[in-house]
Amino acid sequence: MPSVPYDDDAPLPADLMPWSVAPPRPGRAWPMAPDPACLRARWDALLKADLPDREALFEPSRARTLHSAVGQLPGRSAGTERLARATGPCAEPVRVLAAPFDEQWLIPDHRLLDAARPELWRVADEHQIFLVETPDAHHPLLATSLLPTPRAGRVRPLYRRPAAADPNLAPGLLDDLSARLGVRVTPLDLAAWFLAVVRPDHTVPLTDDAELWSSGVRLGHRMLWLLRRDGERPRLPGGRRPYVRAPLPPRPETLRYDPGEETLHLDGGRVSPVPAAAWDYELDGVRVLESWFAVRTAAAPPGALAAIRPATWPQPWTSELLELITVLTLLAEVRAQRDELRITSSVTATDLRHSGVLPPPRAARLPASVLDRPEEGPEGQFALW
Repeated sequence: MPSVPYDDDAPLPADLMPWSVAPPRPGRAWPMAPDPACLRARWDALLKADLPDREALFEPSRARTLHSAVGQLPGRSAGTERLARATGPCAEPVRVLAAPFDEQWLIPDHRLLDAARPELWRVADEHQIFLVETPDAHHPLLATSLLPTPRAGRVRPLYRRPAAADPNLAPGLLDDLSARLGVRVTPLDLAAWFLAVVRPDHTVPLTDDAELWSSGVRLGHRMLWLLRRDGERPRLPGGRRPYVRAPLPPRPETLRYDPGEETLHLDGGRVSPVPAAAWDYELDGVRVLESWFAVRTAAAPPGALAAIRPATWPQPWTSELLELITVLTLLAEVRAQRDELRITSSVTATDLRHSGVLPPPRAARLPASVLDRPEEGPEGQFALW
């Protein structure tokens, strides 16, 4: 995509999707891992330790200690007694987006997380789509159905309430664009458009050309499907699907790529075919496959809870690796198509101001009230609504 400054008065996501939240900040690494069983083992090790050792294992911070009093995360069932005297079972780990293209597991316990962002947990369900800002020129926005925890930019939920209710869009935007285009614009279509056309400076050119709109939305929906991976799983054509050609060792330590054979080597294990486009796929200058592998094989300090890991490479990781290769290969194709889009904003921020869409009202930048369930506060107290 072009790196020159833009001068067509394209609006920013901050105006089009007014409500945003900083990403959750765990504050310690051990409550998150690629394997859920080791998270339960870490929790058990924490609770079995005497108080002085428990404190060291916990890794206290200014925001969280064993004596912090916090409530449950919305929709979760973790205990609320102070961790210094906690005895209950581990909260059931949940799937989260730990880093771009890296799905892991998290203990959803408010007592373990420095900044959990409860407002995101209140609206996280199977209908939600989170758009996450990144500094990467090729992927200024990522999309996920999982709670995002990368240390990136702002998180913009597509919906302000559960069950796809109350789109997080400037009031009147959908009607305004629908009238200009002569087609019905849905929140999901607009999210797809954002993914397809967002620029490295995070501006979002808008158009009143129905044919151009259709092309961008179609491309964006494919990006949404590949990034969210819900429903039918992505597959490459027969003969191009990656398979394990030689069994992976119990604990692989090295990862290398042979471009001539299109083979990924995990020590003596071999996966192929792996297109060069998948191996070379980068985000913010880091190869995605190398980063994904390093998280699962990097050493942890002895004695720390993060050192409790699977004794051998779990089978689900192999399946996840094969799917990640597939997704990156297909996304590389979409990236090439996306880079060919050259859209000048024919519906400018000034146009939206003239039509009353911008600026959005202050209330649109605040979280909506979500009153669908009571929330347990510290020490078993229930929050008042």
